[in-house]
Amino acid sequence: MTRELVPLSVAQSRLRRLLFWGALVATVWILVPLYLLVVNAWSSEQAVNAFPKQLVPEFDAGSLNFLLQFRGVLSALKNSLLVAFLTMVLSIGLGAPAGYALARYEFRGKGLFRMLIMLTRAFPLPLLALPLAVLYIRLGIDDSVVGLALVHTMLALPFAVLITFSLFSGVPTELEEAAWVFGCNKWQAFFKVVLPIALPGLAASAIFAFVISWNEVFASSVLMIQHRTLTAFLLQGLDTSPVPLKFAGGALLVLPAAVFMFLIRKHLFAMWGISNR
Repeated sequence: MTRELVPLSVAQSRLRRLLFWGALVATVWILVPLYLLVVNAWSSEQAVNAFPKQLVPEFDAGSLNFLLQFRGVLSALKNSLLVAFLTMVLSIGLGAPAGYALARYEFRGKGLFRMLIMLTRAFPLPLLALPLAVLYIRLGIDDSVVGLALVHTMLALPFAVLITFSLFSGVPTELEEAAWVFGCNKWQAFFKVVLPIALPGLAASAIFAFVISWNEVFASSVLMIQHRTLTAFLLQGLDTSPVPLKFAGGALLVLPAAVFMFLIRKHLFAMWGISNR
């Protein structure tokens, strides 16, 4: 028996070492570009063009200040915030009831419905761009914040439905039944028992939808002309902008999303069954 356990122990040790180095390489692969982006965004123009790069940035905010004072940037930033906020509200407003229905009720075609939700992400957005543009022009919602928010909601809604489905599935039905016994109707049981338990996860799902909208660029570039979002605005001037401004614009886009994901990491790990201590 000992002879059989030794090779197994060695194999497990090698597997753990392989997973560790794989995770380390993946982490470095992700963090190094982000680090260079932040360092160059907080450096002077001379430091940005210099090589090799300094490990510690100079904390020169000249590029960021120039970017914020550049014509159209603040308007684009406002449009990005409005679109992302509407996307967040619509995604949770539509996705949470659908997720609750999937978690609590059995109906014919439930598995097909879940598959169709994910199938909405199987179609590439460029394939839908031209029909959407024509439809929006006919409806009169082209180049509008509401129209773009509807497209971003379409992108974020599958994740919102499946995340809220996972949340409500983790809330025992016995708690609702106990609330019914003590005189609550279904609405009262949901708002007084289920919602407080699932609220942190719903907040995480909402911020996840916000980040999806904040980072989206293709639909923003195609459907918005006069009222571009920040991503589309920066992409438009990417080839003509100075290098320091490109880094400042990239940092302005990446940092909010990174901060949001850092703040909701506990709730995301809890939804996926990962311990975070």
